[in-house]
Amino acid sequence: MRIFPLGDNAITVEFGNEVSLELNQRAIALAEHFRSNPFAGLIEAVPAYASTTFFYSIPKVKERYSEFPTAFDAVKSIVEDAIPYLSALPVHESRIVEIPMTITSGTAFDLDVVAEFSGLTADEVISIFLERIYNVFMIGFLPGFAYMGTVDERIAMPRKKTPRTKVPKGSVAIGGCQTGVYPLGSPGGWNIIGRTEMEMFDPNADPLCPLKAGDRVRFIRA
Repeated sequence: MRIFPLGDNAITVEFGNEVSLELNQRAIALAEHFRSNPFAGLIEAVPAYASTTFFYSIPKVKERYSEFPTAFDAVKSIVEDAIPYLSALPVHESRIVEIPMTITSGTAFDLDVVAEFSGLTADEVISIFLERIYNVFMIGFLPGFAYMGTVDERIAMPRKKTPRTKVPKGSVAIGGCQTGVYPLGSPGGWNIIGRTEMEMFDPNADPLCPLKAGDRVRFIRA
């Protein structure tokens, strides 16, 4: 584990450097703890694959914790004090969210490519994909883009060597051992196997995104 500054008003706690459910759960637990028990000046706690980043207000931290030489030192001390108790923190209660998806020639642009790469039929690829429940590791890349995994190794598919300049909104895709839904039309290099009409990001909704780190997702045929 290491702790380091991220810019002048953020600190990152890194538990490892791999896609691991155990490390991800530690990152989420630490973020949830400080969301429920914020220190003075905390702006946001953001979990990632195997790390948690805390953004904070320097003036507010320095005002409240004036005994420390810098705001970074103060936040580092606060976070370090909590880490030994991670195993005793309440476990994040994950939800299972169902995402309906259509699988047609007009939505599953790369299904045949994935099937050929895997040595399976297109129907077998979809059957294997729908059998699994996926963990939401983090939100990133685009607002509402949930990195989920892990995909069955039989259909895990490398990213495209040449990304598309425009991936349609709602595209369900596989990239390596992960899957995700493009919340907006954007460039992208993952392999598209279907599409959903479910809104993955709505700037006028509360919450903005239907998924959050720690959720579990089941894809179903629309």
